[in-house]
Formats: sequence, C-alpha cells, structure tokens
Amino acid sequence: MRTRVTGRALEMLGCSTITSPGVTRILRSPISKTINPLPAMDNGVNERFRSTSSMQGYFELARERSKTVTSFYNQPAIDASAEKASVRLTPTTLLYAGKSPDGHHILSSAKYLQKELPVRIAHRIKEFRSLPFIIGCNPTILQVHELYIRAYHVLSDFPAIKDQETEARYSKLVQQLLDDHKDVVTMLAEGLRECRKHIQDEDLVRNFLDTTLTSRLGIRMLATHHLSLHEENPDFVGIICRRLSPKKIIEKWVDFAGRLCEHQYGSSPRVRINGHVAARFPFILLPLDYILPELLKNAMRATMESHLDTPYNVPDIVVTIANNETDFVIRISDRGGGIPHSILAKVMDYHFSTAEESVQDPRMSNLFNNMTNSGPQSGPMHGFGFGLPTSRAYAEYLGGSLSIQSMQGIGTDVYLRLRHIDGRGESFREFLAIRCVMKVANNIVERQPIAMNSELNVPMGSPAPGASDRLQDGGGMDYRDWVRRSYLELVTSNHHSVQALSWRKLYLSRAKLKASSRTSALLSGFAMVSLRVYAL
Repeated sequence: MRTRVTGRALEMLGCSTITSPGVTRILRSPISKTINPLPAMDNGVNERFRSTSSMQGYFELARERSKTVTSFYNQPAIDASAEKASVRLTPTTLLYAGKSPDGHHILSSAKYLQKELPVRIAHRIKEFRSLPFIIGCNPTILQVHELYIRAYHVLSDFPAIKDQETEARYSKLVQQLLDDHKDVVTMLAEGLRECRKHIQDEDLVRNFLDTTLTSRLGIRMLATHHLSLHEENPDFVGIICRRLSPKKIIEKWVDFAGRLCEHQYGSSPRVRINGHVAARFPFILLPLDYILPELLKNAMRATMESHLDTPYNVPDIVVTIANNETDFVIRISDRGGGIPHSILAKVMDYHFSTAEESVQDPRMSNLFNNMTNSGPQSGPMHGFGFGLPTSRAYAEYLGGSLSIQSMQGIGTDVYLRLRHIDGRGESFREFLAIRCVMKVANNIVERQPIAMNSELNVPMGSPAPGASDRLQDGGGMDYRDWVRRSYLELVTSNHHSVQALSWRKLYLSRAKLKASSRTSALLSGFAMVSLRVYAL
C-alpha cells in the first residue's frame, strides 16, 4: 500500500525520474499480496451501466441496419448496370457453338458470362426495388434481395479473364453462387406467403414472380452451360443433350414421383407412356427437370385422393408424346376427378394450392434436394402453390405453353408444348440466311483458297477483278467468297463436328428437294402425255 502511495505521490510531484535506489527497489519489487476486488456496487448503478451498454449496442445495430438498408437502394454501380440491355443467346446458338481443341470456347464463354451476369442480376435487383414497401421489408424477401446484391458485387469485382487459370477461379466462383442461390424459389414462396395479406395488386406480384423466376432460370442455364463445357460428354454440348429421349426423362421422374406417392399414400398409380416413344432430338434438360415432376406429382396426388376407398385399385395415368418438326407435346392424362369449375381459373395463380401444407418425411425432402440440386429449385414445393404457375412461366420462357383441360368428375389433361431448338419455327431470319448460303455455295470447289485473318476471322486481300458486289470500303473480298471459304474450313477441319453435320444435313435436304421437284416435273409430263393420248 505504501509503495502505491509513494508512487502516486512521486507522480503528482512530477518526479518522472527516480534516483533513489531504495524507492526504485520498492517500486520494482513484485506484489505478492492479492488485491481484493472492488466491493460490489449498488444494484441500481449496475443496472444503469448495463442499460447504457445495451443502449449503445442497440444504436450500433440500428446504425448498421440503416446502413445496410440504405445500401440496398443507394448503389450507382447497380443502377448503371440495370440500364444496360442484356445480350440474349438462343439455345440454337449454344447448340451450334461447338468446342475448340485448344479450349478457346471455354474462355469465350467465361468472358461472355463476366459481362452478362452482372447486367442480368442488376435487372433482378431493380425488380426487387419496385416491390411495395411492406413486401420488400419482409425478412425473407430482404434475404433474397441481399443474395442478389452480394452476387452482383462478387461478380463485378472479379478481375478480367485472360487465361485458363483465371477462368478456373471464375468457374469455381460461379459454382459457389449457384449453390448459394439454390433455395431462392422456396424463400420467395415463403416470404410472399408471410406477407400475402398485405398484397393489394396481385398482377404486380405475378409479373414480378414471372420475370424473376424465368430470369433466374436463364441465368442458371447460362452458368450451368459454361460449367458443363469443362466436361467431356459426347452426348452433350454444355447443358444441351444432342439426342434427348423424352420417354427416358419421363420414366426417371415417374419413378421419383411414384416413390413420393407411395410414401404419402401407401401406393401409387401405374403410368403408361405412348405416342412417339422413340423420338430423339436436341433439347435442354434443366427446365424439364422442374416441370415434369411437378405435373406428375399433381396427377398422382389427384388420382390417389379421388380413390381413397380403393388405394390399390386406381386408374392408370397416361402420358402421350407427340413429336413434329416444329415442337413436341407431352400430355399427362389422369382420372383424378378433374378440377372444380369454380377454381379452374385460379390454378395458375401463385400461392393457390389445393394441397395441405407439406408434411413430407425429411428423408424424401433430402432425396428431392439431391435429385434437383442443379435444377431451377431444390426444395419441396408441395403446398406452396408455386408448381403450376412456375411451370407455366418456364414453358412460356422457352417459347412453349402449358395448358389444362379438365372434365369435372372424370379427370384432367395437362398439355406441355415446347419448341424444338433446331425446329423450323426457331428463327425465320436464320432460315433465310441458310437459304442464302445455299445459293451462294454452288461453286465451292471451283474457288481458290482465300487468306483469312486469324484474329478477326474476316477475309483479307484485294477484290477479284470483274466482281459485281465487292466490299466498298477499299479492301476485303466478296462476302459470298468469305461464306464459301468459311464452309470449306468448317467441313475440312472436323468431319464429325456439329456444324459440319448440320451443313451436310442441309445439303441432303436440298438434294431431296431437287429430286422431289424433278420427280414432280416428270410426273406432270407423263400426266400431260396421258391426257393428250386419252384425248386423241
């Protein structure tokens, strides 16, 4: 005690330097005696300090929350990206892009994604800002909003992709974001259901969900396509299956829906598949992996619930496949009693469901997560009222449709129509371009090789003399010569590539048309001769 008093006294006297060895020894000696703690303060004082501390924490939390909410709306970079138009890629472009041996196609895909994904995500953030205030403040909706904002900044801050190493890190980032956003559909369903009583404009929410869910599907298709380009699978070009069998896809999801039905009701109806069961064509699996299980689950549930007295003797569900040159149609027919006329117009509305709240076993939920982890959504949607409207939105996004024909008292027919990727209805401009190429490529063999700029992939050199339609900018060659040269390079580089096979298919079709026209001319001639002979 004396040491402390002495030290304090010396400090008060301003003796910063102590010269006395005795005092120095006393001050430097270790304190072996334990100092008792201060006596307990009055309870009121404790409460005052405790309340002050809690109030400071509250103000800090409020300040942090205010900063976060403000950051949702005060972000110039997001506003600038939201004003840009997204560059759309059709499935046909993805299918015929092909693969390069040196992996340049992966770098090109990554560079496109790096520019495109922030723009599309900024469009989604702008849609979240347009929601009514009471809906946008819902904690679950805010969580989804924050997911999109974080994804935008993470993708925008990524350095420019210039080599394979940077592309590999970018692909890893994209995969991580896909995993983070896999439950967005379920979260949107829960959030909007929580604040449903505050929704006054149903059309506004429906348009928001349509655009958000279909845009999310487009983003996931582009990202998954890029990641799939790293895989060596001869049957796929990215996410596009070159020879998709609708029968096999239906069988896969029939097995899945049947197990869910057996777990819920103890039995499941038999499913018969007929029609064009041998059809094969290129298509994207991702949207089918969402739509088909939703439609099959609805058909099985309606069938079982309308025959509860005879659960082991229920009518079959019939799935019919119809394939043509423009599109393909999948019809799912059940005998589940149909949909009452009073609610038929509402079954395509979000949050309208005739099912009770989900009571699925956790094991079945895990099974659903594992089977649809890479698909548009991963959580069970039974009872949320999102299945049919989301399926309709996806079908329309892909240029198709989803319609329902119900006979109350008998059953329901659901028609899913989806357009072929390489069908005639895909793009009229592409069809015209193909016809022009066919016309200008008649004398391919007679042309001389033409020098090509490897960087820009454009023709070089001076125009040939006597040409009528040459480029007028002081250089280059005839555009038709460039097309012929491109065709020669394409066919001779890889005889088994998708582009080369498409060209050969094109010329075979052209030869068929020529043969048909000549046959028709011959038949017409024979008919005229016969008529003249008959007249004589």
